[in-house]
Amino acid sequence: MSDEHRSSGELPPEKPSAAPREDGPRETDAGERARSPEKQGPTGRQRLAQALWPPRVTRAQLVVAVLLFVLGLALAIQVRSTSENSALRGARHEDLVRILDELDDRTTRLEDEKQELQSQRTELENSSDRAEEARKQTAEKQRQLGVLAGTVAAQGPGIEMTITDPRGTVEPDMLLDAVQELRAAGAEAIEVNEVRVVADTHFSPGSSSGDGVRVDGRRISRPYSFKVIGKPQDLEPALKIPGGVVQTLKEEQATVSVTRAEKVKVGALRSAKRPDYARSSSQ
Repeated sequence: MSDEHRSSGELPPEKPSAAPREDGPRETDAGERARSPEKQGPTGRQRLAQALWPPRVTRAQLVVAVLLFVLGLALAIQVRSTSENSALRGARHEDLVRILDELDDRTTRLEDEKQELQSQRTELENSSDRAEEARKQTAEKQRQLGVLAGTVAAQGPGIEMTITDPRGTVEPDMLLDAVQELRAAGAEAIEVNEVRVVADTHFSPGSSSGDGVRVDGRRISRPYSFKVIGKPQDLEPALKIPGGVVQTLKEEQATVSVTRAEKVKVGALRSAKRPDYARSSSQ
């Protein structure tokens, strides 16, 4: 058959040409990008890391950060110092309850005084003879002020306190602290070794070591005896609170005894001082 084809001059039919062969399946653009990450931009995580590190801090931000650090450090030191020096730190539950009771008693006294003043005002407003009522209230007020000023004797319930100081370690400021604590607890009249204590009373050391204490320039010797008129159930706890007068004196090797009494006499008197500069403005 091949000879016939050749002899007749006809050419054999041509076979269809095959498509050019490729090495593998053609990849999509996404696949090419996946295979070539170096040609892509940074990912979200990479951008976040680049934004956070290295940190870019301005001078103003650095100054503010330093100031906040210093302020926080100072506050921490202050809080720690306050908590360590607190007199109530580590106090027993019974002592805390007693302190709260004392504060409640002080509040009650202030409320009673307020009610008394309001009652006096009401009496003056409703009295038919206001002049006579005003004179009565003025006389009563004069008597009360005389007790506070030390110009008249006084008696009433209160306490008696004796401080024995064999080593002479009790300082004048400790006695002053006792007076201030008694006043805060509602003491109305105070006498120390027959010296009347008033608003301008001052305590000073003796002329030599072991020479006792001077009250308003008058020397008093040990032991120190206090006579105080006031509410005993308020005065005694005020002296015995944790970190208070009694505890401080005991730390100085002094012995303190406090006794409640139904009747305490304060007989020491102070002469009334004439003011040098003040004059009545009612004239």
